[in-house]
Amino acid sequence: MGYIFREDDLPKLVSVVPGRERTFFVNKELTKIDDMLAGVMHYEKGASSPYHFHKNCEHFYFIMEGQGTVESEDGVREVGPGDLVFIPAEEKHRLRATKTPLFYFEFQSPNRFVTTILDGTPDDLRWNRVEGGVWVQT
Repeated sequence: MGYIFREDDLPKLVSVVPGRERTFFVNKELTKIDDMLAGVMHYEKGASSPYHFHKNCEHFYFIMEGQGTVESEDGVREVGPGDLVFIPAEEKHRLRATKTPLFYFEFQSPNRFVTTILDGTPDDLRWNRVEGGVWVQT
């Protein structure tokens, strides 16, 4: 059998920029796999990722709860529960919780990518582990 994880048993990563929290289920630390990165994200109302893109990385979000928007070069679109958002490699994007908090599943592959911030600061990629460690997204 593969792995079975409970969200409450895993390390939580809290963004240095307030309003975002993530829990990985698949990453190199937990599964010794670096072909993908998968987990869940919680955004407080009003929180967002920086406007950015990932070089050499396909990316998707499956919205489970809440209301938000996805911004890309094509404009801004509303998203909500049941929506699946696919972001091709190198597509500029930002996800924002708008009317309510947002809870979604996130998948990125491969997990050997570089993130370029277009609107934001380097702190947008810094995450503190609840146990006190710091995890920095590349």
